Formats: sequence, structure tokens, C-alpha cells
Amino acid sequence: MSALLGPAEIRALASELGVRPTKTLGQNFLHDANTIRRIVRTAELTPGERVLEVGPGLGSLTLGLLEAGHPVVAVEIDRVLAHALPVTVQARIPGADLTVIEADAMAVTALPAPEPTALVANLPYNVAVPVLLHLLAAFPALRTALVLVQAEVADRLAAPPGSKVYGVPSVKASWYGKLSRAGAVGPAVFWPVPNVESGLVRLVRHEPPPTTATRAQVFTVIDAAFAQRRKMLRSALATWAGSSAAAESALVAAGVSPTARGETLDVAAFARVAASRVGS
Repeated sequence: MSALLGPAEIRALASELGVRPTKTLGQNFLHDANTIRRIVRTAELTPGERVLEVGPGLGSLTLGLLEAGHPVVAVEIDRVLAHALPVTVQARIPGADLTVIEADAMAVTALPAPEPTALVANLPYNVAVPVLLHLLAAFPALRTALVLVQAEVADRLAAPPGSKVYGVPSVKASWYGKLSRAGAVGPAVFWPVPNVESGLVRLVRHEPPPTTATRAQVFTVIDAAFAQRRKMLRSALATWAGSSAAAESALVAAGVSPTARGETLDVAAFARVAASRVGS
């Protein structure tokens, strides 16, 4: 018998627990074994690598990771699901190395040692970007991430400068690592079936760009640059810098054209702009 949960088992388990997937928590449960094993393969984990999973739900992906020999630290906000997950895992993979933390992923700032070095998760679609950015900031030990998100969000996260969908998520995520699309996932492998396509995004951690500015200062510039999309940066950054003239001076000092637009800059350029105002 496969350790993984199929469609009928997912529904039976949900019924037994009295669980009805909610849009509020962005719950869409994976139930296709081939998709789950593909996600685990695509994560390119090292043998026995410890994994952080957010929103394990009924345990489909959790079981796939454990089946492949990876210890899992799972963060689940739903009390019923958090308490049921160890029972489900023990019944299917006795003795598996699973730690469950009942918490909102956005509030988690510490994990049990040894800290996971990979994030693999089917993220709740309504909070996918803030959760990803929070985890990357809070846990520098995460060397890679593979997240399943709405296809539109996946496109934004992996977009290069100049792309039509390049924006705040693209730039902020690239502070932490190199992002790339890692495959598409159709709606039929979820319960309930979402009305959107999904996509996998892979991140490989790298050092942030060299800068005298803090991450918060750089992110403030990014937010300002995209607050009024299509505006020239000397105008978009006027409030941040104090005036259009001050913004122009900061941009010139950073080697960025004052008439450029935010969607053309990479994260290193934003870091230079932020640094030009440090101490001023």
C-alpha cells in the first residue's frame, strides 16, 4: 500500500475530522501521488535533508517528503489539522521524523534544531508572498525553497526586470535568492478544485547585494518605486527622498537614470539607491 493519500482517502480523512476546506485559510489539498512525488524530486533535496513545510493540511506532501527520507518540520495554523497530522503519519510511515508546530507561519520566528535547510510547501494562495518573504528573512539556514503557488503569483515571483509582471514580489524575493519557474500544476490534482492554474517556483539562496543600507531600507525604496507604477523614479521616489530634486540626486549617485522606471531595475540597483541616502 502506498504511504500517500489518494482522492478518496483525502475526502474520507477530512470527513472523519469534520474538516471543510476554507477560502479564508487558502486550503486546497493535494491528492495526486504522481504530482507529490514530482514536487519532491523537483525540490532537489540532499539525502536526508531536513525540510520546512508550511500548511501541510491533511498531510499529502508531508507523507511524500517523509517517504523520500526527509525529516519534516510542519507549521500548521489549523488546530484540528495540526493535531491530526502526526496520527496520519504514524499510521502510514511509522517512526517517521515529523515535528508539528501549531502556529501562523507569519508569526514563527524560531524552529527546533537542527533548523531545516529547505522549504517545500503548497502555500496558501492568499498569503503566499508574505509567508515566503517572512520565512526567508527569519530563517537564513534555508538554502533552497520550492513553493507551489497560484500560476500568476509564480510568474511574478520569477519575473526578470523589464517583464510586464515584474514588481515588488519579484524584487524582494530576489534579495534572498535566484528564482525560476519549476513547472506547472493543473487544478485537477487538488481538492477542492481551484479555479486557477498553479505553478512551482524554485529559489536558490544567495547573498544579498552589497550595500550599506539595511534590508528594510532597501525594501522601503522598492515599495515607493512601485507604488505609482509607470512613473519615472525621480517622481516616484520624491516622497521617500524628500523632494524630486533629492530623489534625482540619489538616483544619479547610485548610477541609475532619474527617468528610469522601477520595473527596469534589479535588486542591486535598488540597494544602491537606498545606500545613497544612508546617513543623509
